Amino acid sequence: MADAFDLIVIGSGPGGYVTAIRASQLGFKTAIVERAELGGICLNWGCIPTKALLKSGEMYEQLDHLKDYGLSVEKRGFDFDAVVKRSRKVASQLNQGVAFLMKKHKIEVVQGAARLEKGKDAPTVIVGDRKLTAKHVILATGARARTIPAIGLEPDGDRVWTYREALVPKAAPKSLVVIGSGAIGMEFASFYKALGSDVTVIEMMPRILPVEDEEVSKAAHKAFEKRGIKFRVPANVKKLTKGKSGVSLEIEAGGKAETLNADVAIVAVGIVGNVEDMGLEALGVKIEKTHVVTDAHGATGVPGLYAIGDVAGPPWLAHKASHEGVHCIEHIAGETPANLTAPIPGCTYTTPQIASVGLTEAQAKEQGLEPKVGRFPFRVNGKAIAAGETEGFVKTIFDGKTGALIGAHMIGHEVTEMIQGFALAMTLEATEAELHATVFPHPTMSEAMHEASLDAYGKVLHI
Repeated sequence: MADAFDLIVIGSGPGGYVTAIRASQLGFKTAIVERAELGGICLNWGCIPTKALLKSGEMYEQLDHLKDYGLSVEKRGFDFDAVVKRSRKVASQLNQGVAFLMKKHKIEVVQGAARLEKGKDAPTVIVGDRKLTAKHVILATGARARTIPAIGLEPDGDRVWTYREALVPKAAPKSLVVIGSGAIGMEFASFYKALGSDVTVIEMMPRILPVEDEEVSKAAHKAFEKRGIKFRVPANVKKLTKGKSGVSLEIEAGGKAETLNADVAIVAVGIVGNVEDMGLEALGVKIEKTHVVTDAHGATGVPGLYAIGDVAGPPWLAHKASHEGVHCIEHIAGETPANLTAPIPGCTYTTPQIASVGLTEAQAKEQGLEPKVGRFPFRVNGKAIAAGETEGFVKTIFDGKTGALIGAHMIGHEVTEMIQGFALAMTLEATEAELHATVFPHPTMSEAMHEASLDAYGKVLHI
C-alpha cells in the first residue's frame, strides 16, 4: 500500500525545503525526498560554504592593509586545513537547521533517489521500496556543474575540479586556471588569490561577468587585475590535458594559440538541470536544454506535476528557487500567490563584491526605453573613506518617461548587503520621487544609493 500525502517535494535545497515549509503552513500533509544531504547543493556545497571560504580569504587579505588603520601583526599566516574545516562546519550547522525545520513543521523526510511513474492525481513517487502518492508533486531537483569531457573539462578530483572539489582540497594550489568568469568562477578565483595562488581566468565572452552591466564588468576586471588575477578574454579552451604535476590548456585568444600550465583547473562553465533517471520523459514532461519547461506557476503540463528552481531554468539562484516554490504552492492552495515577477537581485561575493537588480543600461536601450542613468563613487562617501573601502560605485537606471527605477548595479565593499534596498524599491514600483524623498542614514555606504538616484536627475549633492 502506498504512503499517501497531499504534497511530495523532490529535492531539499532552498527551493524544496522552503516550499515544503510553506505547504505545511497551508495545511498540506507533506513529504520531502532527498537523495543526499538536506539543504541541497546550495547549503552543503555551494552558497554557504563558499561564503565561509571567502570570508577567510577576505580577512587574510586585509592583513596586508593593517598599517593603513594604524595596526600591526607580528606573524602572518594561515592553516588551510582549518579554513576548509570551518567552511564544512558552517555547512553542517545549517544542514542540521534544515532537519530541525522539517521536524518542527511535521514534514516527513524520505531519504533516497526518486523515480516517477504515472499515478492518479499526480505521478507516483518511488523511493527504494516505498511507493508515495500525493495530489501534487513538485520537482526541486536543482542542477549541477556543466562539464565538457570531449575537450578534457571533466573533474577527476585531483587536477580538474568543479565547485565541489574546489571546496574541499587538501591544499591551496600554487597555480590555478579558472574556466568561466561567472559568479562561481570569480568567487573561487577571488578566494584562492587571497591565499596566494597564482590565478588565471579564461572567459569565452567579450568580457568577464557577462550578465552584469558593462560598466560594472569593466570596473570588476580592473579591480581583479589590480589584485593580481590574470585574464584571457575572450578566449576559447580547445583542449585540457592532465599530467602528473598539473594541467595544460590549449587556448585560442585574439586569433592566436596559447598554452597555459597550472597545478589545477576549475571548470565553471555553467550548469545543467538534474532531470535524468526519474522517468520524466516517459511521463511526457517537456525538457529543453536539460531544464523542465513550466508555465508561470510551475506547472509542467503533466497533471499534478510542477517544477521550480534551477531545474526549471535561469536565473540559477537560491532565492529565486525559494520565491518560485512559495508562489507555486500558494497557487496550488488557491491563495493569492507571491508575485512571481518580483525583481530578483544577483550577487557575486568577490573582493570587491558585485550586486545588481533589474535591467542593465544596454538592456533598457534594447527594450526601447529612454534610460536616465545616475552614478556615485564610494571614493567620496564618508563612511567608505572612514572604513578604507573606497573602491567601486553605485549605478542607477530609471525609465526616462515614467521615472520608475528599472535597474541598479553596484561594485564595492558589502554591496551584496545593500542591493535589497533597490530590490524593494522596484518591487514597490518606486520612482525617482520616492527615492529622492527617502532619508538615508549618515554615515553609511548606502548614502551612495541615494546620491546615484539624485545624479540621474542632475541633483547629486556630494560630487
